[in-house]
Amino acid sequence: MRMTLSEIAKLIGGAVAGDGNVVIEGAASLAEATEKEISFLGNAKYTGQLKATRAGAVILPPGVDPGGKNAVVVKNPPYGWARVLELLEKERLRHPTGIHPTAVIAKTARLGAGVTVGAHTIIEENAQVGDNTVIYPHCYIGRDSRVGKNGLLYPRVVIRERVTVGDRCIFQPGVVLGADGFGFALHEGRHYKIPQVGTLEIGDDVEIQANSTVDRAATGKTRIGRGTKIDNLVQVAHNVEIGEHCILVALTGVAGSVKMGNYVTLAAQVGVAGHLSIGDGVVCGAKGGISHDIKPREVVWGVPAQPLKDELKTLAAVRKLPELLEELKKLKKKLSL
Repeated sequence: MRMTLSEIAKLIGGAVAGDGNVVIEGAASLAEATEKEISFLGNAKYTGQLKATRAGAVILPPGVDPGGKNAVVVKNPPYGWARVLELLEKERLRHPTGIHPTAVIAKTARLGAGVTVGAHTIIEENAQVGDNTVIYPHCYIGRDSRVGKNGLLYPRVVIRERVTVGDRCIFQPGVVLGADGFGFALHEGRHYKIPQVGTLEIGDDVEIQANSTVDRAATGKTRIGRGTKIDNLVQVAHNVEIGEHCILVALTGVAGSVKMGNYVTLAAQVGVAGHLSIGDGVVCGAKGGISHDIKPREVVWGVPAQPLKDELKTLAAVRKLPELLEELKKLKKKLSL
């Protein structure tokens, strides 16, 4: 990477403040950046770090004083930062190419142009892989499954039979798609397995991080909508329907048959009970427990999750309990006299 600040500004749709001819050769955090690197400030409350940084330039939101530093001012600094890091990724990341001789590919499987298949990967009967998809070593694609174009499957991704994956999806190591849902019927003192005969459908531009799982449906389909991003160690159960552009953060668990709208955000360690409806734009704070339907665009938190303002009032009241207890003791003592 070697670009002038003006070239970077044009790339990310920002405006230069300072010297647009300064040459940038890399990117780093505010604390670590050097004079040849660019950094970014996404929140005005961290302007103290801006004063101390040695960065040659900084990506800033409107209204933040660059303090004499070279800057690119842009409405969405995290997005601008992502565009800059894309340049570095293209320079530093080299995916494998070709089909490794140890890969096992069924005769009836169909691979598009430019597909990469890594060592010891298995692609079963009638599976399809779209153009330019990269499959790293030790992956498994089951029979009759379809993976779209320009996808990226890192090592040990498992896609079981009859699963459909859209274009440009990224699955980090250890992702398991289409495993059996957790379904059992108690009969004569034993748990009898309910066969999971449905499947899983994943839309375009979905990214699923390491060691997360999305189960197939008992019947019908589990669905993950276009553009949704799922963090590490997330469990999505059978027959769940997640809308478009949702965010599910680490250690979240979604029980069976939940229906989730678009642009929903579930922060880390959120638990969602089964058969619920979560409306468009809902946000649930970390460690929240959703036990009832949530209306569109509500912001909730707590266990059970309730409107954020109500939960904050409850927490404030709970913190006063020691003081109230002391007052109660004093009052009881007075009354006993």
